[in-house]
Amino acid sequence: MSSLVIQDLHVAIGEKEIVKGLSLTIGSGEVHAVMGPNGTGKSTLAKAIAGHPDCTITKGDVILDGVSILEQEADERARAGIFLAFQYPSEIPGVSIANFLRAARQARLAEGEELDATAYYKRLYARMDLLKIDRKFTSRAVNEGFSGGEKKRCEILQMAMLEPRIAVMDETDSGLDIDALRIVADGVNTLRGPNLGVLLITHYQRLLEYIVPDFVHVMYDGRIVKSGGKDLALELEAKGYDWVKKDFATATA
Repeated sequence: MSSLVIQDLHVAIGEKEIVKGLSLTIGSGEVHAVMGPNGTGKSTLAKAIAGHPDCTITKGDVILDGVSILEQEADERARAGIFLAFQYPSEIPGVSIANFLRAARQARLAEGEELDATAYYKRLYARMDLLKIDRKFTSRAVNEGFSGGEKKRCEILQMAMLEPRIAVMDETDSGLDIDALRIVADGVNTLRGPNLGVLLITHYQRLLEYIVPDFVHVMYDGRIVKSGGKDLALELEAKGYDWVKKDFATATA
C-alpha cells in the first residue's frame, strides 16, 4: 500500500505564489478528483508533484511512502512511482511508442541490469490487449500526428506499462470528444485497483460520470476549500463555482 501526502504545500512560479498552503493525502486504491475554475493552481500542483523545474516549493512537503521527494529530480520521482499524464502531451518524432516504452522500462532497472526483450513485448502486448489497443499502434512515433484521443490513449498505455504508485492526471479530458473521453475513462477504470492511487484534475463533471471518484476536492485561490464525495461534483455542475468563491470570501474576510 502506498500513499502520497501533501503537507501545507506552497508553490511559486517566478515571483508569483500559485499554490498557497494545500494539504491532501492520496492512498492506494483511491481516486481523488480536484476541480476548480481556471487559474486556481491545479496544473501547478500537478507539475510541483512531478518535479517540474519551473515550480519552486517555498514551504511544505510532498511525501511518497514516508519519504520526502522534494529533493528528487523529475526522473527520480518517476522511478519512485510518480506518473504525470500531461494536459498537452508532446510529440517525439522518430521514436516509436514501443521503443519509447522500452527505454522507460529500462530506466527503472538497476544500473547494469538489462531489460529482457521477450518479456518486455509479452508484457506490452498483454497491456495493449487489456486496454483494447491495436498492436500496430506501437510502431507509430510518439504522439506524432495523433488525434487528442490517441494522445491520451498513449498516456494510458504508458501508465499501464510503468505501473506507478500514484498517477497524477492533469486535465486528461481537455479537448476530447465523447468517444475519446470514454476511451480514456475505460483505460483508467481498467487500471484502477488496490495498488494505484489517482489524482484526477478536471474542470468538468462529465469525466467523473465515467471515472467515479472516491473523493472530490474544490481548489480555489491555490488551496483546497471544500471536499466531499461524488455528489459534490454534481453540485458544482449544477451551481458552478460562484458559491464556492463566495464561501471562501466569507471565510477569509
